[in-house]
Parts: sequence; structure tokens; C-alpha cells
Amino acid sequence: MNVLQALAAIAIVIFVIARQLRGEPLRGKRLILLPAILAVIGFTSLGKGGRHLTTTDLACLVISAVIAAGMGTAQGAVLRLEPRDGVLWARMPVYGLWLWLALVVSRVVMTVVAMALHAPVAGSSAPILMLLGLNRLGQAAVVTPRALASGVPFAPEKDGRPFDVRGALAGLLGGSGDAPAPGTERPAEYSGPTASYDRSARDGLRDRGRRGRR
Repeated sequence: MNVLQALAAIAIVIFVIARQLRGEPLRGKRLILLPAILAVIGFTSLGKGGRHLTTTDLACLVISAVIAAGMGTAQGAVLRLEPRDGVLWARMPVYGLWLWLALVVSRVVMTVVAMALHAPVAGSSAPILMLLGLNRLGQAAVVTPRALASGVPFAPEKDGRPFDVRGALAGLLGGSGDAPAPGTERPAEYSGPTASYDRSARDGLRDRGRRGRR
């Protein structure tokens, strides 16, 4: 990651913190899709620029990822959800800044540890975008069930259309979602019995009927 990318990551953090402290409408794409895209972009950039991941790099990255996602779940737990104008709003209390501070401190500590263990990739600024995306996904993992359980709809997206959070989650988890769209049919999950099975079943019923008449 170059200096511009590092500055971009810092700008994203400041932007997110400012919006959370002020409060904002809870939108599905910003909650789920954008962090996932950020994590994927950060992950794919790890091997760029001639960098080679070692076993120590991978171990440090896994630990850093667990910490970042864990901090995200804590941030999701303290985030306040409330209805406003018929949609859901989210706001972080001021004491939630301590969790952001803990996230930054944990990253500094892991950088020092990684460099001491000769893990140059994990100790560089390259994983910042990936870890930030995982942190946001950790928050989404807690906020999304809370939002769905509240019964208050998500705020519409910028284009004015709602984002199908349940459908997106079903797609990510490999589920079938809700009812199929008009004009589409789900494949039958169970096919009828074969002809041989029907014949044997009918013969068995006929034999039991004869024994009963006797």
C-alpha cells in the first residue's frame, strides 16, 4: 500500500467516525456490501508490489483479522438504533470512540510484533484496508440481526429504492431466500415415486386386503 492508499484508509476511518457520532440512516448497502468490497480489495492487494506472504505473515494477519472483527462486533453492540421518520437510524455514543482507539492501538501493537517476527507484509500498511473492511463486517454481523428484529425498515438507498437485506444475506449464505420472483419456479425438491415402487406398494396393499377379508 502506498502513501495515498494509507491516507485514503485514514480518511475513511475519520469519515465513518464522524457519521456515526452524528447519526445517520441505516442503509443496507453501506452496512453490508461496502465493507465486503473493502475487505476483498484489501485482501487482493496484499500480494501486489512483489510482496510474498510467509507463514509468519499469515499467522499475524489472522490474529489481526480476529482482533479487527472482534472490535467490530463490540462497536455493533454499542451502536444505538432508533426509528426516525419511519426508517431506522444508527448512532454511536461518544464512549464508542474508545473502541476505535483500541482498534488503532491493536494495529500498532500487531505491526510492532510482526516486524519483530520478520513478517514484513503483516507489519506494513498493506493490510489496513482489509482489516478495516473486516472490522465493518464484524459490526454488520451484530447490527443486521438487531435491525431486522426491530421491525423498522432500513432507509432507502441514494436512488430511492430499498435494499433487500434478507435477500442479500440469503445469497451470501447460499440460501434460497424468500418466494421466487414472478415467472420463475423453484426446482422440485422431491420427485414422485418410480413405477416399480408404485407397483410394489399396490401389491402389498392388495395382499393385506385379501388377508383381512379372510
